[in-house]
Amino acid sequence: MASPSSAASDCGRPVPSSLWRDGDFRRLWAGQTVSQLGEHVSLVVLPLFAVLTLDAGAGELGVLRAVGQAPILLLSLFAGAWVDRWRARTVMVLTDVGRTLALGAAAVAALLGRLGLPALFAVAFTVGALSVFFDVAYQASLVRLVDRDQLVRGNSALEGSRSAAQIGGPALSGALVAMLSAPIAAASGALFFALSFLSIGRIRRSESLPPRSERPPRVWRRIQEGLRFVVGDGSLRTVCLASAAFQFSLAALMTVYLLFLPRELHLPGTAIGLALAATGPGALLGSVLAARLPRRFGHGAVLVSAAALGDGVFLCVPGLRGSPAVTVPALLAINFVFGAGGQLVNVTVMAVRQAVTPDGMQGRTAATITFVGMGLTPLGSLLGGFLAQEWGLRSSLLVTAAGMMLSPVLMALSPLARLGRALRPRGTRRRPTTTRP
Repeated sequence: MASPSSAASDCGRPVPSSLWRDGDFRRLWAGQTVSQLGEHVSLVVLPLFAVLTLDAGAGELGVLRAVGQAPILLLSLFAGAWVDRWRARTVMVLTDVGRTLALGAAAVAALLGRLGLPALFAVAFTVGALSVFFDVAYQASLVRLVDRDQLVRGNSALEGSRSAAQIGGPALSGALVAMLSAPIAAASGALFFALSFLSIGRIRRSESLPPRSERPPRVWRRIQEGLRFVVGDGSLRTVCLASAAFQFSLAALMTVYLLFLPRELHLPGTAIGLALAATGPGALLGSVLAARLPRRFGHGAVLVSAAALGDGVFLCVPGLRGSPAVTVPALLAINFVFGAGGQLVNVTVMAVRQAVTPDGMQGRTAATITFVGMGLTPLGSLLGGFLAQEWGLRSSLLVTAAGMMLSPVLMALSPLARLGRALRPRGTRRRPTTTRP
């Protein structure tokens, strides 16, 4: 497979030595940033609209979140197989257009007073399905766009932009729903996706794709190749299991959390948006730390410590009581620590995955990890709704927060915890279960 540098030379333009002097990387970064902002806006707008405007109960909110997350389980593996054979830029542009139309239609329906729960379910599923393809494609696109020695810096920039989206998305969506209307909030999400389409569509460099045979393997065979590759690597296998435990518990927790804030702590929409947005500044800190700590203390030690701290802080939430003057600052601190730990884990895990994965397997590996790691989130959301109804909000929060602690435990007991300061590509060592991929 030709390197991105040679692909760029074929187009008559050498790859700049600095990522930020590379116009195509800037276009990818800008498009991914606004796309992530649109995604985070929609993730908060749709549940808040259901709770605050349609007076949805715990069970209905659980179903709504499960419907939006179901495409992860249904489509992730297919998305990985297809992205490995398509141009990632084309996939990202088409999904941006689709999400623009879906949220635009939701805004129009809401303005006409016809955005009920069934329509909300349809919009959530559509946006979730298209987001699966976009997320797999943008992870694969970086490997095709930049040199291997630029991956850490590129990932740090892209994950930093996702952190910025976590700052702006919840705060903006909560404020728009509370002060203006759900149609405006949905329309803002559509606008972000449209801006992403305009930016990513201007990428000029040709992508270097794996050579295609005259008779390409069937989709199921390509999916099986991705599954075998991930299962055969001890580090990637642990990433899948730890991610599954975390995402399942987090989905259950967030269903309860979005009910706990307005109904138990009696917070208005703006305060909820502010509290959720505190995850973003924490994630920005996590992105900065991810560029330094793994190389100083080792990737394994950083992963276990960051996961334990970031997940464990949510055990404090069920104990919150009192006026917003007390609870809001506490929530800001909790979400900040959660964001920092979570982002540190995310960036470090992505560096591990990309280091051990060949170029032609990047899409399928990302999709397999997404499928296994997040495939159970619809069931987690349903469980959160059930627990909230049967056990009450505080007890449910405590149980689901404790469930997230299984993730750092699995990491600590696995070869992933022994990863050192340097990561080696898969080809440099034959044994897939080595402690240094």
